[in-house]
Amino acid sequence: MIKLSRSKLELFFECPRCFWMYVGKGINRPSGFPFTINNAIDFLLKQEFDTHRKNGTAHALIKRERIDAVPFMHEDIDKWRHNFTGIQHLHAETDFLVFGAVDDIWVDPKGNLIVVDYKASGAKKGELYPSYKRQMEIYQWLLRQNGFAVSDRGYFVYARVDKEKGFIDGNLKFTLDIEPYDGDDSWVLGKIREAKECLNGPLPQPDAECEYCIYRKKAATINPSPSA
Repeated sequence: MIKLSRSKLELFFECPRCFWMYVGKGINRPSGFPFTINNAIDFLLKQEFDTHRKNGTAHALIKRERIDAVPFMHEDIDKWRHNFTGIQHLHAETDFLVFGAVDDIWVDPKGNLIVVDYKASGAKKGELYPSYKRQMEIYQWLLRQNGFAVSDRGYFVYARVDKEKGFIDGNLKFTLDIEPYDGDDSWVLGKIREAKECLNGPLPQPDAECEYCIYRKKAATINPSPSA
């Protein structure tokens, strides 16, 4: 069994060669700086919505956007939100344990689960990048594999910096907005199979648009001097 996280499957989208080296050989890309502000916002939003989860009530943001839902209460909600466990599904055909840590789940009156993802942004309007959409669709797919009824409509909760007001008495204001997105997880299974075929094959060719492949290729051409 091989653990295939949501982020690893996204890596396969970005560059099959980097995916093969990481998942197959344990050679990962260099890590970047941690997004501490994003982590702080994630923590605070979870606190906010967890209060309503316990009470079975709708958050003010949900009411403002006229969304007929409340935060979903489930015994595994903390497990589903943990980076190293997440929502899991063992795909028998590929022997991949596919998993991903969701930010939040709401539920509508009909019992359909709604995937919610938190984002921090400095832009006035949050752009839904392709990777954001795939992220939500993988979570929707995982929940469906676990037997839940899942709404195609999900939501991105954006915490945006109010640049116009800037710092006031040393404090920086954030505003909360919601961007709806109708997901389509029909691609997920096919991509999982492609990822398995990739791992079972030889090292893929460098990707022409992968900055890591480009760096490695250029670095390999350097002939160091004897004193280097």
